[in-house]
Amino acid sequence: MNDDSPTATKGSTMTFENLTIERDGGVALLWLDRPEKLNALHRALWASIPAAVAHLDADPEVRAIVLAGRGKAFCAGIDLMDHAAALAGGGAISGRGESAAGRRRALYDDVRRYQRTMSCFADTNKPVIAAVHGACIGGGMDLITACDVRLAAADATFSVRETRIAMVADVGTLQRLPRVIGDGPARELIFTGRDIDAARALAIGLVNEVLPDAAALQARARELAGEIAANSPLAVQGAKQVLGFAVRREVDAALDYVALWNSAFLHSDDLTEAMSAFMQRRAPKYRGQ
Repeated sequence: MNDDSPTATKGSTMTFENLTIERDGGVALLWLDRPEKLNALHRALWASIPAAVAHLDADPEVRAIVLAGRGKAFCAGIDLMDHAAALAGGGAISGRGESAAGRRRALYDDVRRYQRTMSCFADTNKPVIAAVHGACIGGGMDLITACDVRLAAADATFSVRETRIAMVADVGTLQRLPRVIGDGPARELIFTGRDIDAARALAIGLVNEVLPDAAALQARARELAGEIAANSPLAVQGAKQVLGFAVRREVDAALDYVALWNSAFLHSDDLTEAMSAFMQRRAPKYRGQ
């Protein structure tokens, strides 16, 4: 599927790898479609998400996007089984880099590429509504904080899980979450890595509204997207660009900094221990090394 594909009509669907797009008038529903893995982000999804968003961004008939997840969860975060070998082995995700400096440069490039996957939701001209049910963990938080509006079902849970696996979150949450919920609540979630429920997420402003269940969530997300789509696209898209003008520059500078940080410090004994503990299904024992 590419940007030359025919524009979808009302009720039609199209697919990218592990993604499905449904069209309903001016509203496009972008589904994370890997339900057997709770929509965990493996390498194929990291690549297909920005391709799908670019396709929707180029379509003048699309006026609003709803991001949602198939199955029991919105997104269980990065697929650790798909990434564990590279993370534990001290290499780049792409496997490139022969010297120590080359491996660090390759890791920096990989992080920046992964950052662009998340940033595509902030950078698209089209307003994006995240409709969250079930688990929204790690990379799921990166996804939703890059969206414009967040709605949740009552069963939703949220967690900045990277800290618990000896990683500095590096693809958007550290840069965007404080802007959404404020500095203090963001630091609490980031430093503890704890789970919070939908009620707490509403109280701290992470989500705009909590709906009783996934069906009600989808209905509300579509309703809100339809309300946005009924307005002048020039005005809506212009407002998004103006609202994000200064933020985009500041966020990108901070993203570049964390990419440099992790290219130097990501690979540690603690990270190796975290990956080993994950694969052995035991609690990690961190030594700060």
